[in-house]
Amino acid sequence: MTTNVARYQRIARYYDLLDTGFERRRYRPLRPLLFAGLSGALLDAGIGTGRNCEFYPSTATVSGIDSSPAMLAIARERCPVLAASGGLYQMDVTDLQFPPASFDGAVASFLFCVLPEHQQIPALRELGRVVKPGGIIRLMEYVRPRGVFRRLLSHIWQPWIAWAYGASFDRDTERHIPAAGLELIDSRYVVDDLMKLVTVRVMA
Repeated sequence: MTTNVARYQRIARYYDLLDTGFERRRYRPLRPLLFAGLSGALLDAGIGTGRNCEFYPSTATVSGIDSSPAMLAIARERCPVLAASGGLYQMDVTDLQFPPASFDGAVASFLFCVLPEHQQIPALRELGRVVKPGGIIRLMEYVRPRGVFRRLLSHIWQPWIAWAYGASFDRDTERHIPAAGLELIDSRYVVDDLMKLVTVRVMA
C-alpha cells in the first residue's frame, strides 16, 4: 500500500504545476485567513511546498513541518528566510518533536483531508500539545459538499485525489475536535460548500 510520504515524494516536483489553477483562483486569496489575528511563535503543519510563506504575519516567528523531504526541499527554495533560520523540519504531525506549549498558534492547510481516519485525533492532540493553552489552531480543509451537483463531482474526483494525494472529502476533522481535547471556536465555508475554515482553541 502506498503511504502518504511515498505519494508526496513521487508528486513533489509536479505538485505546484498540478495545483496552479486552484492556487491562483481559489487558494491564494484564502491563505491570509489562516493567519488572521495570529502572532508570536507559529507552527505551519504540513507546510508542503511553502505556499503559505508569503502570508506569514510580520509579527510571527514560524516553524514549518512536513513528512516529505521532497516537499520540504521545494519549501526551502520558496521560503529562504524560514530555511535560513533553521525553521523547517521533516516531522510527522502525529509525533511532533517539540516540547509542550512551544507555539502561540498553529495552522494547517489541506493537511487533515490527507490524514487517514486513525490519524485524525492523534494529529489534533499533538497540535494541541505543542500550542500554548488558549492558543489558536486554524485549519483549512476540503469537505464533502452537500449540494447534489458538487457532491456528484466530488465523487468523480475522489479516485484521482486519493491516488495522487491520499486525500478524501470525507475526513470530517471537525467531528474529532472534542475528542482531541480542543474547543471549536468557529467553522465556516470559504468556498461554496466545498472548503471550510475551522478555528479551534487549546483549552487550559
